[in-house]
Amino acid sequence: MRRVVFNQKGGVGKSTITCNLAAVAAARGQRTLVVDLDPQANSSRYLLGAALDEVEHTATGFFDQALNFKLSALPTQAFIVPTPFPGLDVLPADAALEELQAKLESRYKIYKLREALDALGDYDQIWIDTPPALHFYTRSALIAADACLIPFDCDEFARRALYSLLDNVAEIRADHNEALRIEGIVVNQFQPRASLPARVVAELRAEGLPVLESHLSASVKIKESHQEARPMIHLDRSHKLTREFEALYDELSAGAGKRGKRG
Repeated sequence: MRRVVFNQKGGVGKSTITCNLAAVAAARGQRTLVVDLDPQANSSRYLLGAALDEVEHTATGFFDQALNFKLSALPTQAFIVPTPFPGLDVLPADAALEELQAKLESRYKIYKLREALDALGDYDQIWIDTPPALHFYTRSALIAADACLIPFDCDEFARRALYSLLDNVAEIRADHNEALRIEGIVVNQFQPRASLPARVVAELRAEGLPVLESHLSASVKIKESHQEARPMIHLDRSHKLTREFEALYDELSAGAGKRGKRG
């Protein structure tokens, strides 16, 4: 199962959601890989901490191979790094990814990620983190994925951007990846006592949009999790936010199981 966590709007928690759900998957015994395609490398730093600075091969090298046929190509496994957490690996990013984007776009290397993940075959789950933009890396991720998870914070600007995002995913599905589906909209930084978030969520559901039942609360604990480079399930097993990530993972797994039975 390959999931891409995508939103064109920044600051909605893509990296946090990617890493914490992947960490839950690994803790549940699933061999799990995080693919970081964001030049900011937040997921890579979250999972590796200071060890990221010592990594020799990153996603930049992986994509650079696609541009240089004369290079002695390394297997995809060479770009994958184990994290300190059992069962969880990462294909890390770095800032140099930004420099390759225009060349990759012009040379139409948009299927390289899907081809590499198809050949990998070592993982039960792959979670792909993306930049806050629709360009080569996000398109590559959407083409490579089975499902798209959309983080959403409950304000009017995010809501307006959501409709454009849904149209863009539908276009990728029609043109490049007919198997791609929107698995759900994840309400992040939810404040249950505020009236606006509850109203926006209710309105989105009334429109028939796939808003997931499991919400993620706002919590300062997540900043500590980032600082210590430990996803919540490894930082504080009993914390409310940890339980919410587990509930979200269980909801996604239950939905995937139902679809599998129908298929």
